[in-house]
Amino acid sequence: MVQRSSNAEVMSMDLSPKKPAKAYGSDGGSYYDWSPAELAMLGVASIGAAKLHLNAGGLSLPSYSDSAKVAYVLQGAGILRNLAGICGLVLQEAAKEKVIPVKTGDTLALPFGAATWWHNAAEAGDTELVVLFLGDISKGHTPGRFTNFQLTGATGIFTGFSTEFVARAWDLDQDSAASLVSTQPGTGIIKIAAGHRMPEPRAEDREGMVLNCLEAPLDVDINGGGRVVVLNTANLPLVKEVGLGADLVRIDGHSMCSPGFSCDSAYQVTYIVRGSGRVQVVGINGTRVLETRVEAGCLFIVPRFFVISKIADETGLEWFSIITTPNPIFSHLAGRTSVWKAISPAVLEASFNTTPEMEKMFRSKRLDSEIFFAPS
Repeated sequence: MVQRSSNAEVMSMDLSPKKPAKAYGSDGGSYYDWSPAELAMLGVASIGAAKLHLNAGGLSLPSYSDSAKVAYVLQGAGILRNLAGICGLVLQEAAKEKVIPVKTGDTLALPFGAATWWHNAAEAGDTELVVLFLGDISKGHTPGRFTNFQLTGATGIFTGFSTEFVARAWDLDQDSAASLVSTQPGTGIIKIAAGHRMPEPRAEDREGMVLNCLEAPLDVDINGGGRVVVLNTANLPLVKEVGLGADLVRIDGHSMCSPGFSCDSAYQVTYIVRGSGRVQVVGINGTRVLETRVEAGCLFIVPRFFVISKIADETGLEWFSIITTPNPIFSHLAGRTSVWKAISPAVLEASFNTTPEMEKMFRSKRLDSEIFFAPS
C-alpha cells in the first residue's frame, strides 16, 4: 500500500525541475533515469521516469518492467519513410510480437507484463532514437524508480538459473543451454553487428498501439496561444490498462497557460520537450511553493490539487505530461471556462471584498480566451 506524505512534508519538498543521470550504457546508447533522492516527488507520487538514447545500430535488449508505462518518442524517425526507430512489443499471452515503426511524437501505452525491445536502424551518424518513459510504480520494487528485468545479456533473468533448469525449460542439452545464456556479454544496450538483419517494421502494427501527438487532431487550438493533444482511452484504448492519461502541450512565444489544477486527485508529471519559460506553483494556504525557469530536458511533478501556471519565453514552450488517471479532468482559474465565470456576482464581491464595478470589470475579462493567453 502506498503511504501518503503529510501536507507539511509535501509543502516543504523541493519541487524544482531536475535532469536525469546516466544509469548504464555502451557504444549502442545509454539509459538515463530520475532518482527519488534528487526528485522526492517521484516517491510521493509513485512515479518512475527514464529516457533511452540509442545511437545508430543500438539495440535495447528485450526486457519487461515492474510498472505500467507511457512511452513518448522525443526524437527519431521510422524505416518506412527513412524512419529509423523500431519498437518490438509482446503483450501478455500474445502469440506474435508487434514490430512497430516509430517516429518523433509517437506515444505508446505499455501495460504490465509487456516485453519490449527498441532499435535504432539509422545509418551511422544519423539521428539518435530518444524515448521518454513515464509510469506508475505504486506496485514496483523501488519507490520512485523503474525496475527493468532483462531477458538476455549479462544481467538477464536466465543467468540466475542453474544450467539444469535452463536446459529443462528450453528443451536443450546442458552445453547448448550454457552457451546460449553466456554468449551475450552486453548489459541492457548493445550495438548490432554490421550486416545483421533485424525484423522489418510493419505499418499495420501501429494500429491501436500508437498515437502520434504531432499529427493527431487537436483537442485545443488557440491562435497565437497554444495547442493541446490529449491521450486518453478514446484515442488509445490501451491507456485504460496502463491507468495513466497524457498530453502534449505547445504554447507560443510569450504565451501563458492558465493557472489550473487536476481536480480528480491526480499528480501531474511534466517533461519539457523543447523551449524554455517560467513556472509558478501555488500550494496549501496560498503559498507559492515553486517559482523557477524550465528548459528542455528537465522534469518536475505537481502535487495533487496544487495550482500551476507557465509563461513561455520568446521561442515558445512544449511539454509532455502524464496524469495519474486515464481520463484526467482539469479545472482552470482564468479564462472563459474558469470557475470565476460561474460564481454569482454577489459572492465574488463579498469574497474579494470589492465593489460591483470592480467585479464587473473582472468578469468582463477573458470572455473569449480558453486556457492559453497570447501576449497582448
